[in-house]
Amino acid sequence: MPSLPRLATLLAPFVFLALPAAAASLDGVAVDIVNESEPVLCAEKDNVALSLSSPEVRAFRIEAAHPVYLAPGMRDNWEADWTACDMSGDPAFATPAPPGRFTLYEQPDMWLVGWRYGSFWRPATANVRIGDTVHEGLHLIQLWLLRTDGSEEVLVFYPQDGYWRARPLAPRPMRNTAYGSSFLIGPVEVDGRPIVNIKEVAFDPAARRFDLSFTRGGSATVSVVNADENRIALDVAFDAPIKDVPFSMLRSMYITEFNNDAARVAVREAGANSWREEPVMSFGRARATDIWVGRLAPSQHNKSSPDFVFNSFSDGPAPKRPRNEPPAAPPVVQ
Repeated sequence: MPSLPRLATLLAPFVFLALPAAAASLDGVAVDIVNESEPVLCAEKDNVALSLSSPEVRAFRIEAAHPVYLAPGMRDNWEADWTACDMSGDPAFATPAPPGRFTLYEQPDMWLVGWRYGSFWRPATANVRIGDTVHEGLHLIQLWLLRTDGSEEVLVFYPQDGYWRARPLAPRPMRNTAYGSSFLIGPVEVDGRPIVNIKEVAFDPAARRFDLSFTRGGSATVSVVNADENRIALDVAFDAPIKDVPFSMLRSMYITEFNNDAARVAVREAGANSWREEPVMSFGRARATDIWVGRLAPSQHNKSSPDFVFNSFSDGPAPKRPRNEPPAAPPVVQ
């Protein structure tokens, strides 16, 4: 099977893959990446966990891009697979207000929608603020963007446990692709499973920015800086480094090579002259400036879900560099 850089070279004229841009990047801050995954049989449990830690990082970028094999007309399967799953021990907390779907904000090209479920696995303590309006007990926030042939959901956030999912706009003529892996932003703690405790999330429509306040103190911003048919890019900035726990984590699912949401990991380690690639379940740890997590071969489950890149780690208030730009031309010798 070709390596990731080789695949990127072969497919560059036809598809966008986040990895080549990351490979050409200037070095950012190197972070500690630790694989905390565990083998399971239940495909509805996020058993893949890759934590990111650094006492220096204040900003970074997350990108989600279509997998290299995505093609219009490809058959996909989004249905849940409850084989070998027992969720009877999961907690359930009743909603503090009537369940329903609520429009939180709308303009001609963008909508923010909130959902309140009948129950959730964690108590609903985080508030959602839009301007001067505070919404209590929302379990899910959806960001929808307008496209010429309708609208499409590109980002979801669960404020009560801190989980995010992102996906690019679907390539024409496809109308939707699947969500797959999720990620946490902020101080990652464990309460039954990894979570980030959110006190409040506010949305700034003009900046397309989410402002997070954490229960343990501190804050972060998550800005949607690009969303098109190639990728969605989020810039993250903390008010101060998170030093004692991971500042982010990617969560996903892997049962077998043919049933997963993420199967491969590639890291660009500090000072290395090439990427290191491994199957996700055998990967151990790395100190790296870039990490890619995704698939090279289709899975029977969520085969259209995106690959992810975490990079541009910075000890300043913004990600390290402009992403996806060619390197500067060498000076001309007169």
